Amino acid sequence: MMRNFKYLLLAVVVSTSFIIGCSGDDNDPDPDPPAVATCSDQIQNQDETGVDCGGVCAACPDTTPAKNGSIDSQDDVDLDPAGVEGEVNASVTLSAAQTWVLSGALTVTAGNTLTIEAGTRIEAQAGGTDVYIAIEQGATINAAGTMADPIVITSTADNPRPGDWGGLILAGRAPINTGETAEAEVVGLTYGGTAADDNSGTLTYVQVEFTGARINGEQEFNGITFYGVGSGTTVNHVSVFNGADDGIEWFGGTVNVDNALVVNATDDMFDWAEGWTGTGTNFYGVRDEGFLNVTDDPRGIEADSNSSNNDAEPRSNPTINDITLINAANVVMADMIKIRRGSGATITNALVGFVGEDASAGDFIDLTDSAGPAAGTTSIGVSVDGGVDDTDIKNEVGATITIEVGNTGADASVFAWTGFEFPANPEL
Repeated sequence: MMRNFKYLLLAVVVSTSFIIGCSGDDNDPDPDPPAVATCSDQIQNQDETGVDCGGVCAACPDTTPAKNGSIDSQDDVDLDPAGVEGEVNASVTLSAAQTWVLSGALTVTAGNTLTIEAGTRIEAQAGGTDVYIAIEQGATINAAGTMADPIVITSTADNPRPGDWGGLILAGRAPINTGETAEAEVVGLTYGGTAADDNSGTLTYVQVEFTGARINGEQEFNGITFYGVGSGTTVNHVSVFNGADDGIEWFGGTVNVDNALVVNATDDMFDWAEGWTGTGTNFYGVRDEGFLNVTDDPRGIEADSNSSNNDAEPRSNPTINDITLINAANVVMADMIKIRRGSGATITNALVGFVGEDASAGDFIDLTDSAGPAAGTTSIGVSVDGGVDDTDIKNEVGATITIEVGNTGADASVFAWTGFEFPANPEL
């Protein structure tokens, strides 16, 4: 009798276990889960699917690596379209398949390449001087857009403004005149050296917008800044729109730039210093009607060499071919062309004009400055229109300034890819 009772008790236990473990809907939670639950125990642990029986246990742990500020591969969690920033310590690509949010400083370190595919859109978070893209010495950028698919780097703001973010910065190993090397004023990058043909990569069909975040009264980002960038670098078809400081600025170096458009720079359209000796071809700078944001001394060209030693070598002495500078806004530019502090320049086929009755400038051409005038070797061939006073020239150094008739300036049709509508003026 005792043996039969044991068999009966065992049968009841087995039957009960079967009913509790697997009866009813497979998704019903187990009222008596195992003491130790795992994510591979054949029990449905919250969001698991495809198991035989329901159950309840803690959610599977998140095994996604945490961001650490270093991008070490294409699969690195820090290479995140929703918020990309940090040191780029591997060669990686920003694809055009999605919009990228630049959430902080993105700095490409020596030996690595940042590739940005044609058609890529990057939106920089607004409101900070710590948001920028920097290419260190020995690093390269491969930003090769096309006319049909340009690369655009802009602001995330619903109502974007000049100065929303920093800008695009390249640092190279080409010569400068403030020492063999120097430290960039905005992000502490080292630049300069002896490699005139240094290669920082490629920028073509690249547009940056709403740059120029201010660090303090003396330190501001520009749209695109070239620090000691060498002639091995390819730069053409670039545009800067609505920047809070200068559009494009060169600090020494030998880089050549073709087809550059600057629209609505709060300060200077084109600015160079510290020994830039490259060539610029087909430059167009314009302050559009209604753009009234200005610094104390906005200019079309502001050219310096070295204010501490005007004769320091290499002396700034670029060649600028085919350039148009237009003020179409109701503001007074300080100068349309200001060359000073030892800088020379050879400027050919230049056209300077005002559009509208209220556009003007304090000086047409000014080659003087309290820290030293322009180099006497400076040569400018320029036509004027739109009410510019072609006698308003300060030239104490005997530079060659020729007021010409019929200069065409820059070819604006080259910039059709930007979608910008140039100011209408029959005379220009």
